[in-house]
Amino acid sequence: MDGFLIFLISIGVTILFVLGVPIFLVIGFWVIGVSLVIDFTLANIGVTLYEGLNFFGLLALPLFILTGDLIKGAGIAKRLSDFAYSVLGWLRGGLAMASLGACGLFAAISGSNSATTATIGSIMHPEMQKGGYDTNFAAATVAAGGTVGIIIPPSIIFIVYGFLLNLSISDLFIGGLLPGLLMVIAMQAACWVVCQINGWGHLIRIDIVRIIKTGIGAWLGFGAIILVIWGIYSGKFSPTEAAGVTAGFCAIVGVLFFPIYRMIHRDSPAFAEGRAEEYSDSSGFLERIVVPGFRITELPELIMRSGQITGLLAPLIAISVVMQQILTLLGAKAFVTAAIGSLGDYYAVLFACMGLVLLAGTILESLPNTIILAPILAPIAAQMGVDPIHFAVVFLVGDAIGFITPPYGLNLYVASGITGIPYFRLLKYTLPYLFALLAVWLVIALIPELSTILLVHEGAGVFQNQ
Repeated sequence: MDGFLIFLISIGVTILFVLGVPIFLVIGFWVIGVSLVIDFTLANIGVTLYEGLNFFGLLALPLFILTGDLIKGAGIAKRLSDFAYSVLGWLRGGLAMASLGACGLFAAISGSNSATTATIGSIMHPEMQKGGYDTNFAAATVAAGGTVGIIIPPSIIFIVYGFLLNLSISDLFIGGLLPGLLMVIAMQAACWVVCQINGWGHLIRIDIVRIIKTGIGAWLGFGAIILVIWGIYSGKFSPTEAAGVTAGFCAIVGVLFFPIYRMIHRDSPAFAEGRAEEYSDSSGFLERIVVPGFRITELPELIMRSGQITGLLAPLIAISVVMQQILTLLGAKAFVTAAIGSLGDYYAVLFACMGLVLLAGTILESLPNTIILAPILAPIAAQMGVDPIHFAVVFLVGDAIGFITPPYGLNLYVASGITGIPYFRLLKYTLPYLFALLAVWLVIALIPELSTILLVHEGAGVFQNQ
């Protein structure tokens, strides 16, 4: 009888999810309903909600979210995009490839897929439209580029994974570096092929002076990237400390360095007040409206916006921990362990885990997917001899691919929101990127060294430097 009631509750919350009820409430209703059915004390929910967030390493989460908002407000993302285009603009599809490169650079500071898609998309999509690209393809490009937001360090989801599996967040960050770069290169290759076939994109000549000029203009962005990677890799900062240092760096840049610019709309008060200027790029077709980086009085607004995003994510982490606990009591972990573990072969187990992650990623956002599945699948993989850092990277690359797979595909929703293009119209144009990412995922799974070769210290996979 209990099993039938749990089945009905699961069907009910699934209907709520399809109707658009927030995932936090969906999981919360399931947790409360199942707890009542199995006579599991509700007091445990309150205790677990608190303990689920009582972890020092999670302090990096709001700080990296704030960093993403500061990067956009300070104009760092815009300058990184200009540099990427100056390097790649001579290729067919160079501007779209530069958008993907800019996503990789932005991800190396922000750690968020949705922030990467929204920020780079708002900057580069209008320029790709002016540059002779199909508008649907341009939107699909920034959606695909955002997938590296959780792989290239620093990564918000790596912090959560390290917390759940008691792994070194520093090691996880380093493990994601080469796979993230490989994802960017693979998507750029797919982009070049598509643009070659369709003749999309205007070409600009190689201009070394322009490359140097835009590189100098983006030096603060490179400084932020180097600061994060050097600090974590060298052991000077823990990931939490790196998040604080980077957020502070970007705040100072935004307030003090007026040569850094950000995009605004023509109807913006700043433009009307004469604080903005219009200029044309040397390529002749990129017109921008720009204004010096944010004033110190705008900082509270940026911090509040980041706090709102943290307020959405933190409760989801906490309630998902409770769900994971109840699933264990119901025997779900034991069932999956027995089913996959019975396969017996290293690659059979690894590929079965990958298939389950990809399937879950099509219907769940990466955070609940990670919180629910990672504690179940990681021990199974470890029993078969899969390196824990390697499996973490494989798991989260699969999670990232879920950002552009229907029916959920969060990045597609974000790209649709900032461009006004219907969600389903983007699906066709993401296919080349999806195939490229699946190929890279397979390579990452088959070559563990891509995830572990940079781990130069002993004890990789041990909880440290949180």
